[in-house]
Amino acid sequence: MGLYGSAPKSPDPQETASAQTATNIGTAVANNVMGNVNQVTPDGNLTYTYTTQKWTDPLSGKQYDLQIPTATQTLSQQQQAIKNQTDAAELNMASLANNQSGKLNDLLGKPMDITKAPAAGNAGAIGLPQYQHFQGGPSLQTSLGNYGNVQNSIAGAGNIQRSVADSGQIQTSLGNAGDITRSYETDFSSDRQRVEDALMQRLNPQLEQDRAALETRLANQGLQPGSEAYNRAIDQASRQSNDARISAILNAGQEQSRLAGLANQSATFQNSAQQQAYNQLLGSGQFANTAQAQQYGQNANNMQMGNAAQAQQFSQNQAQQQANNAAQQQQFTQGLAGAQFGNDVKQQMYQNTNTATAGNNALQDQSFNAQQSKFNLQNQARAQYLNEQYAQRNQPINEIIGLMSGAQVNSPSFVPTQSNPMPTVDYAGLVQQNYANKMGAYNQKQAGMQSLFGGMLGFGGQLASLSDKRAKKDIKKVGELKGHGLYEYSYRGKHNDGKRHIGVMAQEVEKKRPDAVSRRPDGLRQVNYGALFNAGKRK
Repeated sequence: MGLYGSAPKSPDPQETASAQTATNIGTAVANNVMGNVNQVTPDGNLTYTYTTQKWTDPLSGKQYDLQIPTATQTLSQQQQAIKNQTDAAELNMASLANNQSGKLNDLLGKPMDITKAPAAGNAGAIGLPQYQHFQGGPSLQTSLGNYGNVQNSIAGAGNIQRSVADSGQIQTSLGNAGDITRSYETDFSSDRQRVEDALMQRLNPQLEQDRAALETRLANQGLQPGSEAYNRAIDQASRQSNDARISAILNAGQEQSRLAGLANQSATFQNSAQQQAYNQLLGSGQFANTAQAQQYGQNANNMQMGNAAQAQQFSQNQAQQQANNAAQQQQFTQGLAGAQFGNDVKQQMYQNTNTATAGNNALQDQSFNAQQSKFNLQNQARAQYLNEQYAQRNQPINEIIGLMSGAQVNSPSFVPTQSNPMPTVDYAGLVQQNYANKMGAYNQKQAGMQSLFGGMLGFGGQLASLSDKRAKKDIKKVGELKGHGLYEYSYRGKHNDGKRHIGVMAQEVEKKRPDAVSRRPDGLRQVNYGALFNAGKRK
């Protein structure tokens, strides 16, 4: 007995094995019947019949009916007739072959006579060709005489000038041409306001007079304030007054723009004067640098003229040396051409001799091939004669073998049927898995109750815990432990700690285990969980 009921009963191995055997036999019998499909074809039929055979399970002693199939194949009426005729024909052919085989006694009893066969070719009569050897090559000229030394140096032509005389310093800086004006007065709002105020002082009295005159004229016309005609006239006068004021403001803005333009022109004039002074200083510096560059160019021209004279002298020395080398090269080339001409003549005579030798060897090969062809023709004639003799001897044997071999009747061609075999149910595995699932659920509940039991016995070291039903709210039963109901709940009032708890009800425990229930100073009941679950025994 566990903390949460009894553990599930383990399955009986013998019962499980017996049930699995019955399942396997039933599946095998069903697959056997489903897999053997009767077939009907144009050439014949295939039919399955079954006989029942008893089989006893040695483990459980139960008897099972096994279906043993028998396959019967029958030919169609036409195919059966063909088979009957073929069997009769084969019997006749076998009888004829038996009679003909008696004639082989005389044929095979005599040895083959090959005395009249043509003679084979005589390999010893073929003479091997006698080849001529090629002669050795001529001795060629491999060296030339001395044609003089090559000049490999040029006389000195003087030193080259590598530097130019100093032509003075280049001017790299300019004098100060004055500061550039980078800003000017642009805020003339006070001047604009002054002009605007002056215009408005002249305009406002006139506008007020015109407004008063308009109101008087409207009143004389009998138009009262608030009427449509009165409001329309006043609105038109107001727009005219606003247009006049806007015109005064625009005139003041134009005056401000005019003053800003004058300031801009003054700053532009000052910058133009500074630019003119800068350009004058720049022109003076450029003139000085031009004069320095002219002096430098004259010095460079003098140096280049000296170097040109030195290069001319060097070229003349070089030309004289090249002329001497060209004469030596020409003499060497003439000697080399003469040596090559002599060698070419000798090589041509050597090739003519080898060509004649090759022609003589080719004639030797032609004579040898003719003798070999005659040898092959003689062997072919003999082989043809022997083949004809062998064919004459083998023909009767082949005829008998042909008579003994017959054609076969067409058997029905059955289509492979697709069978969906019924899978065997793993009954033992299902039983074991079901037991494992139940045991796992039982162990999980036991572990949960053990954890709960340990938690209830903890309580921070206090065995007695407030369990009075009057101090609890939101009560929900979640299970039982050792015959006592377990509830999930929260505490009321001052005992509420904001958490959910699991435990027993003191009123229920007091009926069965009053020794585990006691009173608190406030009159509420508390349960001693250590005494309540002490191995399930009373003190």
